[in-house]
Amino acid sequence: MKYSNRLTAMQFSPIRKLVPYAETVKAKGTKVYHLNIGQPDIKTPKGFFDAVKNFDSAVLEYAGSEGIPELIEALRAYYETYDMHFDYDDIIVTAGGSEAILFTMMAVCDPGDNILAPEPFYTNYNGFGQSVNIEINPVTTYAENGFRLPGKEELLARINDKTRAIILSNPGNPTGRVYTKEELDVLAEVAKEKDLWIIADEVYREFVYDGLKYTSCGQLKDVEDRVVIIDSVSKRYSACGARIGSIATKNKGLTGEIMKLCQGRLCVPTLDQVGAAELYKTPVSYFKEVNEEYDKRRNILYDELMKVDGLICEKPSGAFYIVAKLPVENAEDFAIWMLTEFCKDKDETVMFTPAESFYATPGLGKNEIRLAYILKQEDLKKAGALLKQGLEEYVALNLATDKQ
Repeated sequence: MKYSNRLTAMQFSPIRKLVPYAETVKAKGTKVYHLNIGQPDIKTPKGFFDAVKNFDSAVLEYAGSEGIPELIEALRAYYETYDMHFDYDDIIVTAGGSEAILFTMMAVCDPGDNILAPEPFYTNYNGFGQSVNIEINPVTTYAENGFRLPGKEELLARINDKTRAIILSNPGNPTGRVYTKEELDVLAEVAKEKDLWIIADEVYREFVYDGLKYTSCGQLKDVEDRVVIIDSVSKRYSACGARIGSIATKNKGLTGEIMKLCQGRLCVPTLDQVGAAELYKTPVSYFKEVNEEYDKRRNILYDELMKVDGLICEKPSGAFYIVAKLPVENAEDFAIWMLTEFCKDKDETVMFTPAESFYATPGLGKNEIRLAYILKQEDLKKAGALLKQGLEEYVALNLATDKQ
């Protein structure tokens, strides 16, 4: 039997690719410190569960394809706190941020079109694009300068007659980069000159450190009719399993087109929406406490990484990820070695994500890894020490092999 070309060409999730290795060693009693996936251990606000428990209806009916009114109004009120003012019909509730990205790509691109993305980028942009025959058109950023956006001329040079949009996550996954107002203004100029959409993946909006001022693409008034904001409760409220995301845009023509896709999938699960509406009523103090905790975790992991000879890494200023360049040729080989060989005479090891899959340019990121600082502080310190020990052993082993 034949399978479709679009799916045979599509990648499996590289974030989950090495899970079988981890499951094998865990079955043997090895403790694995999971720094490979952005699954926070922060407690989900209790209001979510209370709202679901208190839901009382004789029939669990379809919700509207655009989302339940309570959640849309909660999102509108939330955006007001960022000086972003949306009408009710500017917002669509989606099944996670993933559906929001996929539906937006489908709405602004035809097969064969491409979307400009600063790389490294969230690896599923590639997967979503492949599933609908849209290419990710990369513009490279570098660990050595903190993954800053390139200048206007370099951005323009990457655009061709098939480019329809620019997509970026801010704060960045996997880099932790928080883009400045000046960087975003340049992006806006490019979008206007080349008539492009800006797909702003802002699911980590609350996680910004060092007193930095956060600028949302939704605050760029000159391009607000071409900005599409992707959001989610997954990381913001540590509610990854709820699968509630959203699209917000002032371009009503675009929301009308996306609604066709929403009607085709009928609706987002009602109970998850009920819980999510309550999440958006969570006190601001929650974010202060969570932000302070992530800041401490960031500092601990970064300080441990700085003890590793030959490692290149600039301290991230947002989200909860770090990209580090290692003194190895192949980070995936090292990751597998950590899960198969390093732990043979030990009872614990570390799992992380090789960063090559966060790039679209062949060969880039091959010696880089992404780490998620989502574990409690003592576990992060231990994981950092294990990573240092493992890297030293791996490098020494490869040097010895090369001399033979």
